[in-house]
Amino acid sequence: MPDQAHNDEAPRLHDVARAAGVSVSTVSRAISRPELVNAQTLDRVQRVVAQTGFRLSRVARRLRTRRGPTNLIGLLIPDIQNPFFAEVARGVEDVAQAHGYVTMLANSDEDAARESRFLDVMRDESVDGVILPAVSGGGEAVERLAHARIPVVYVDRRPPRITGDTVVIDNERGARDATEHLLGLGHRRIAFIQGRPDLSTSRERLAGYRGALEDAGVAYEPALVGAGDGRQASGDDLARALLGTQARPTALLAGNSLMTMGALTAIHSMGLRIPDDVALIGYDDMPWAQVVDPPLTVVRQPAHAIGRRAMELLLRRVADPAREAQLVALQPELVVRRSSGALSVPGAAQR
Repeated sequence: MPDQAHNDEAPRLHDVARAAGVSVSTVSRAISRPELVNAQTLDRVQRVVAQTGFRLSRVARRLRTRRGPTNLIGLLIPDIQNPFFAEVARGVEDVAQAHGYVTMLANSDEDAARESRFLDVMRDESVDGVILPAVSGGGEAVERLAHARIPVVYVDRRPPRITGDTVVIDNERGARDATEHLLGLGHRRIAFIQGRPDLSTSRERLAGYRGALEDAGVAYEPALVGAGDGRQASGDDLARALLGTQARPTALLAGNSLMTMGALTAIHSMGLRIPDDVALIGYDDMPWAQVVDPPLTVVRQPAHAIGRRAMELLLRRVADPAREAQLVALQPELVVRRSSGALSVPGAAQR
């Protein structure tokens, strides 16, 4: 959702809230359910409305007259440039449209404050539910959604200390399978480019990498792990640092698709050959993974299925708000191509 949409609508409510010394939710209640606001606060809000010439927006009118669902759902993704989240969004929209829902899409850009702001806008738009790969767990903004009885389904990331409908990938297994594949090819110095350490996906993939090493009797070396921010530039920088050491690793596992692209850039600019000088496994089976030379071995994630399952859970939650929360864990698939130094491995798909 463009920032302009927020600037055109939300600041009006925020201006009234600031001037009246109350929260945006209190202003919304004063408009939609004035009987729920104490007389002194209601009078203060109404005086600010009169003084500022504030006009009731279409959102406020809908809040005041709403009697049923809006058939509008909010989808807040962390990084619109990440192909993984684009495919998740397609899965959400496919199910939403089939059931007569319209999707309000916003990009938090991995920024917690931006995430909170967009969640408040979605609440003000009276969405029937929100699908959220959380940057921060949502915090107070998610609590405000709960207060407004707007359900949330979490995808990809497990928010800390929050229980609710969640659709995730078995991240530990994906990284373990990739590391075991490299170990099976004889590699013992395997480097790992990790995403943001504060995200559950990154921590789980690190756990899978470490677990595979330990099971094989290979010592875990912290110097062979580089933690970044999940972006392409981060993957480039970390790959250069890891591969520029005297005891260079012979294999590299990159923790997401953007960092895989960064690692490829670094490897080629350093004049290294894949897989002769360094074997490479990336995350997400993007279309370009099959056309680069050599084609990439990847951990394929069912991103479209994640989006579909999340929207299906949200529809079930809207129909039955009291049902027990559900955790859905989908399985990744190791797809072996030439970048890892092997054309096949037992139990893995071949391309």
